[in-house]
Amino acid sequence: MKLFAVSGKMINFAVNIMQYDMQTLHKYFMAPSVTAFSTKRQGGVSTGNYASFNINPYCGDDEEAIRKNRAALCAFLGIDDSRLILPHQTHETHAAVIDKAFLSLSPQERQQALEGIDALMTNVRGVCIGVSTADCIPLLLYDPQHEAVCAVHAGWRGTVSRIVRHTIAAMSSAYATRPETLIAQIGPGISLDSFEVGQEVYDAFQQAGFDMPSISRRYPAKDGSEKWHIDLPHCNYLQLTAAGVQPANISQSGICTVKQSDDFFSARRLGIASGRIYTAAMLH
Repeated sequence: MKLFAVSGKMINFAVNIMQYDMQTLHKYFMAPSVTAFSTKRQGGVSTGNYASFNINPYCGDDEEAIRKNRAALCAFLGIDDSRLILPHQTHETHAAVIDKAFLSLSPQERQQALEGIDALMTNVRGVCIGVSTADCIPLLLYDPQHEAVCAVHAGWRGTVSRIVRHTIAAMSSAYATRPETLIAQIGPGISLDSFEVGQEVYDAFQQAGFDMPSISRRYPAKDGSEKWHIDLPHCNYLQLTAAGVQPANISQSGICTVKQSDDFFSARRLGIASGRIYTAAMLH
């Protein structure tokens, strides 16, 4: 009874954290030892097209708002800000291993190491790694045999370049990961219905050897013509299975960021100068 009597403030804090959790995070279950989520738009302090929960420093948001949003997320996760990792993505296929050596770097050295990185992986507990998206496809991977997690940013360019295949190969090199044991989560991104593309994008997928009948459709456009649409989530699902990931181990959020832009940032709805979803995983 004494513990309960002195913990009123702790109870209120727990309630606030629970409300933050429900309002700001779309959570995934990958394993009891993994915290995995995508941030939603609500629960932060950013304004305008960044409203309100954005932690990405590369899209033009106010630095103080980003700092406060990061602080709130770190408080929820129970980690120091230095253990919340986000790369500067450039739609390439480069991956970085977040290990104890990386964590010992200075802030400037870290920023340099994260430049041009579109996938992160770690086997260090208490380190949250994630990628930013606002219509592109985020993926999370978990290796239960070697206790490692990975976050991947797959825009259409990264998808054409098969970033998923490259990243799984990098995990195999870093941790001896076997693809058939991986647990995969495909997060919120643009759907087939919403992803209208020009002929040049269709051609890029075709020239890269994708099975076009399974990933594309022609839909009527506003100008009365027909335009190609590409199914980015399915493209990445096919890359996972082609790499050896078991279909039963792949989950999809089914969230279209364009259709659900009230809850998730969408560059097609809000423009490039807007917030980003942070899709992340942390071992604990």
